[in-house]
Amino acid sequence: MTLDFKTSHNNVYFIGIGGISMSGLAQILQKKGCQVSGSDLKPSKTTKKLEELGIPVHYGQKAQNITDDLQLVVYTAAVKEDNPELVEARRRGILAIERSVLLGEIMKHYSQSVAVSGTHGKTTTTSMLSQIFLAAHCDPTITVGGVLPAIGGNIRVGYSSYFLAEACEYHNSFLEFHPLIGIILNVEAEHLDFFKNLNAVEEAFHRFAQNIPPEGVLIINGEIPGFATVTKDLSCPVITYGRSDNDQWQPANIRENQGRFCFTAMKDGVSQGEVCLQVPGEHNILNALAAVAAASALHLPMEAILEGLNSYTGVHRRFERKGEYHGTLVVDDYAHHPTEIRATLAAAKRVAKSEVWCVFQPHTYSRALTLFDDFVHAFADADHVIVTDIYAAREKDTGLIHSREIAQKMAELGKDAQYISSFDEIVSYLKSTLSPQDLFITLGAGDVYLVGEKLLQD
Repeated sequence: MTLDFKTSHNNVYFIGIGGISMSGLAQILQKKGCQVSGSDLKPSKTTKKLEELGIPVHYGQKAQNITDDLQLVVYTAAVKEDNPELVEARRRGILAIERSVLLGEIMKHYSQSVAVSGTHGKTTTTSMLSQIFLAAHCDPTITVGGVLPAIGGNIRVGYSSYFLAEACEYHNSFLEFHPLIGIILNVEAEHLDFFKNLNAVEEAFHRFAQNIPPEGVLIINGEIPGFATVTKDLSCPVITYGRSDNDQWQPANIRENQGRFCFTAMKDGVSQGEVCLQVPGEHNILNALAAVAAASALHLPMEAILEGLNSYTGVHRRFERKGEYHGTLVVDDYAHHPTEIRATLAAAKRVAKSEVWCVFQPHTYSRALTLFDDFVHAFADADHVIVTDIYAAREKDTGLIHSREIAQKMAELGKDAQYISSFDEIVSYLKSTLSPQDLFITLGAGDVYLVGEKLLQD
């Protein structure tokens, strides 16, 4: 398939246009000269911004929103086959494609494309690379899964050959991409409502790597347990990064200051320069090293690479400091997988001057059930844990798992953990228990950040 955005696919409709990725793609096509419109279930900050840009948004997804003048309809993996707009588009014979297909088609128009994949760290690493591209004056087009202050949102439309995007493995979406540079940060058991098991996840990442052309490069964490499976029979060169002596890119001379790390970026044993991160967390050393390796593979100047990384201050909902409540630092983070939670709480422990308080909102029933034991043991660096109700997202309650059970199991193992359903009750409890110098963090991919915002309203 090849889409022609100038003529035959110029009038585009997005089902679920308020999603962070969909809104970004809508803006890219608008700036390419396409007529863009779409729908969402309810108004949001994102849809308001789209309307301010002149993009019409329908609220409520109804068949009558689909008209004969539309040439292309885009939907996400979360849209069901019985969605009235999708059904009507197909009835009218309008081409309807999934979001990742559109992103892959857009990527074809850029010769210097980079796709960042991995079960964790995609948004952070993509944002770090964004800062590098900006420092190198590459005028890139960027689509990132978070709000990046340096570009004023989640999208930047440039006019060069550089294109930078996250590559999500869910529903094998990233298999639509054929990037010049592919990055694989990690491969773990995730999205098990779609993938059968870890072997299936590894095979998906292998297929993603196979999409990289011979003239391209795969940048991959050399410590991935399934490294051999993911990298077998590739036509492109493979560059590894990590802490092993066998990796081509390594961090050396690691230093810490209040949870933030500096290190020497080494390539084949030779120093390439000093990286000093402004974001906390030891896990960000490897995220930064992956960005260095990718930018170097594109022959960007090392001065710009270091400048970009050293100026990166974070992205919305990634260890985002929201403010202070009577001396307690309030932080929010998107972490919703046990590995992400462990890394984020390790960073919180280094930053906190006293105790770490955490409110955790599990994300999807399938993940909470499948990774139950991992979640129970992921909060070692939190002194106090409150677990609130599971955020269903795309799923329905199966009745097989409840947040109460997660909190109870933690408590049985000696953790100060409890289940509280209501956000207002959580806030009231925190007001009576938090002390100055504590660090309070909300964790989850749903709306748990509202707890911190409610707390700060006082």
